[in-house]
Amino acid sequence: MSRILITSALPYINGIKHLGNLAGSMLPADVYARFMRARGHEVLYICATDEHGTPAELAAAKAGQDVRTYCDEQHDIQRRAGEQFGLSYDWFGRSSSPQNRELTQAFCEALDKNGLIEERTDKMVYSIDDGRFLPDRYVEGTCPHCGYDKARGDQCDNCGRLLDPTDLINPYSAVSGSRNLEVRDTKHLYLLQTKVEGRLRDWIASHDNWPHLAKSIANKHLEEGLIDRGITRDLAWGVPVTRDGKPRPGFENKVFYVWFDAPVEYIGATREMFDAKGDPEGWKKWWRLDAGADDVTYVEFMGKDNVAFHTVSFPATILGSGEPWKMVDTLKAFNWLNWYGGKFSTSMNRGVFMDQALELLPADYWRWYLIANSPESSDSSFTWEQFQATINKDLADVLGNFVNRIVKFTESKFEAKVPEGGEAGPLEEKLHADLSTLIAEATQAFEDMEMRKAAQAIRRIWVLGNEYLQEAAPWTAFKTDTGRAAVIVRHGLNLVRLYASLAQPLIPSTAEKIAQSVGESLPMTWPSTDAKAELSRLPVGQGVAAAEVLFKKIEDEQVAEWTQRFGGSEA
Repeated sequence: MSRILITSALPYINGIKHLGNLAGSMLPADVYARFMRARGHEVLYICATDEHGTPAELAAAKAGQDVRTYCDEQHDIQRRAGEQFGLSYDWFGRSSSPQNRELTQAFCEALDKNGLIEERTDKMVYSIDDGRFLPDRYVEGTCPHCGYDKARGDQCDNCGRLLDPTDLINPYSAVSGSRNLEVRDTKHLYLLQTKVEGRLRDWIASHDNWPHLAKSIANKHLEEGLIDRGITRDLAWGVPVTRDGKPRPGFENKVFYVWFDAPVEYIGATREMFDAKGDPEGWKKWWRLDAGADDVTYVEFMGKDNVAFHTVSFPATILGSGEPWKMVDTLKAFNWLNWYGGKFSTSMNRGVFMDQALELLPADYWRWYLIANSPESSDSSFTWEQFQATINKDLADVLGNFVNRIVKFTESKFEAKVPEGGEAGPLEEKLHADLSTLIAEATQAFEDMEMRKAAQAIRRIWVLGNEYLQEAAPWTAFKTDTGRAAVIVRHGLNLVRLYASLAQPLIPSTAEKIAQSVGESLPMTWPSTDAKAELSRLPVGQGVAAAEVLFKKIEDEQVAEWTQRFGGSEA
């Protein structure tokens, strides 16, 4: 048994997340966590709301609330949405927690003691009409590298280059749209990333196991050349800047940049969890190499836009601290799930958000679609038509139909019990061989975090069961040879049990119903690649009971209604 630490990108506090956010970090992290638990490993899956920065201040002001009250409410909303989607966090924390504040300040002080923090007087953009300095992402303009006219002051979403606000051409305030901007002097702390570049390059080079997307983004930023990064901002809401445990002189009205404190919350949230358990030192065994974390395998899941911060900025912080922190072993990055080729947008009525999705259909419909169409090798696009086809074919026709047919046949012909009698024949031997191969493929795909491949392999296993049942035809065999029919039914019911086990990471709520239909329950251990053994797990005489319809087909009328409500190709 291994110890596996899993984190996914922290959802920002200002509003419920859309399906693209879910598909690009939180859901695949949950699928992997569930798979690893089924394999018998000790898993810790950590996530949290990212609560600092200007967007939280502005969203709170728009809602007529103080920032703390706003964040309290939004954290609860996001936590409930995650629970309703079956996200099996071991802890869902908050970057505004006392634990994260203490750790963030400690990291800065360690960096400072190592000569990696420098006070600099910056020229920053000040909006005269807004009466405030504008944080990086609230200055927009034209990217000097690629000409994209909606680049933000921290990063260009078009070419991916990290920017400073003063780099932008024709900048304007994203708060008010005002171009009445001027550059003023303000003092800030800088993390001297350039001084740890050698260690950072060596660390990145040592990770040959990283998926291509994460590795290529990390190398791209190294090739462009590291720069020293400002880690404080002129804001009121955030982690206060300290030195030796006291407010740092000249920084009393400043806070740490959200991108400095947010990654620290992975550690902070773990500490929150163990504090809540009454074990204040327990978090260290997951994060400190000098406290036993050297046997932990740490895996991160995130969208491609977050990779630079987690392969460069946060590792520079950890390496620069000189302390024995556990660092990420594998970073699984995802491309974007788009909406009919464009971006999700609340203001333009484009796309479905997590709370809205659950108003339409249960979570497992969405979970299956998003994993089966995971944006791994390239960006992918959600369409209502593809969603309908995927659900109807994969879940209703292939999986749901198989489970319903074999269990109902058992109810009507074998007194709703796993039958005895008969000997396996050539059809069963072929089934065992084909199934063993496919279970091995699915298992390896999950191990490799290849989500789309894993879903494809499991769908092929569902199809294989249907093909076996169709060819073996127990309804025909029952008329002349009940022993032969019993063999087929017994294999079919064990396939149902196997399907429940394999479906646990992907569609956990439905997997529980499938297991119950053959007298079993979750959690189940992950199946071995010995299909013959797996298809003999159910004891003869065990009762079965057909579940309600597992998946209802999506009708054309529903697609038309949802397209009108949320937008489609015409939007």
